[in-house]
Amino acid sequence: MKIRNIKIKIREIKLGDYEWIKKLFKRRWGGEFIVTRGKIHKINELKGYIAEVDKKRVGLITYKIRGKELEIVSLDSILQGKGIGTRLIKKVISLAKKKKLTRIWLITTNDNLKALGFWQRRKFVLVKVYPNALKISRKLKPNIPLIGAEGIPLRDEIELEMKLRNQTN
Repeated sequence: MKIRNIKIKIREIKLGDYEWIKKLFKRRWGGEFIVTRGKIHKINELKGYIAEVDKKRVGLITYKIRGKELEIVSLDSILQGKGIGTRLIKKVISLAKKKKLTRIWLITTNDNLKALGFWQRRKFVLVKVYPNALKISRKLKPNIPLIGAEGIPLRDEIELEMKLRNQTN
């Protein structure tokens, strides 16, 4: 499928992808794991999809399913503005619907204004704010900075969700 003049292929993560994912996590997330809501998410415990353009990896979405819910743990697009992130999200939504899950959710931080807009444009709704949650996260991952994007103090976690039970699209 062509989107914005490039052909994007979406596929499941394979065993041979983990070294690339490890490098991506270190570069984008400051380590080999991500912390959300006080839980450590290790690379090898996550499922996900990789976006490829001309057989080159250009995007990654990781998730974890618990019960009837799917948590999106990470989303990375190496080529911004090409529809890669949106395609990865659509793939996860399709999976969640196929598995008859009721909710997809994710955590972002109070400084990540770009992500807040991105997710809301894709029909995710802000449902909770966890004030000072990063104080707990820093105990598990001390290298989380105190100041985030746009010079905003990095303090709070924000939960966004998409309910699937009555979704018609």
